[in-house]
Amino acid sequence: MASTLRLCAAVALALLPAAAQDVAGDCHQYTNRSCEECLKNVTCLWCVSSGRCMEYPVQRVLPPADLCELRSARWGVCWVNFEALIIAMSVVGGTILIMLGVCCCCCKKKSKKRAEMKSRHDEIRRKYGLFKEENPYAKFEN
Repeated sequence: MASTLRLCAAVALALLPAAAQDVAGDCHQYTNRSCEECLKNVTCLWCVSSGRCMEYPVQRVLPPADLCELRSARWGVCWVNFEALIIAMSVVGGTILIMLGVCCCCCKKKSKKRAEMKSRHDEIRRKYGLFKEENPYAKFEN
């Protein structure tokens, strides 16, 4: 049993470098073709300005400028460039943060106002004898 597992592991390790080379090679073969063809492989990045298809630099979040400018870089879909994506995500993220902050402030104020109103109403009820205080010994009356 152990020898079978070792054999399977050895075969898998032997095939991994070949598979990695095929994936890297796949991107370069779509250079000077079309963006759609290049981006069929999710590991590829299309550069509009140079017409090159290259492997996405996974070590970095954004492709470096010497590889491809942000406004020319396409990944995933051809109609969105990285520059527009960054701006749109920043606007959406900022809007969400501002909305969360406003909601938190409004909820705090409402709960504080509600507590103040309840205490004022309780004081008025006590003043006019309308406040029904629960008898603390009620649970012992059986």
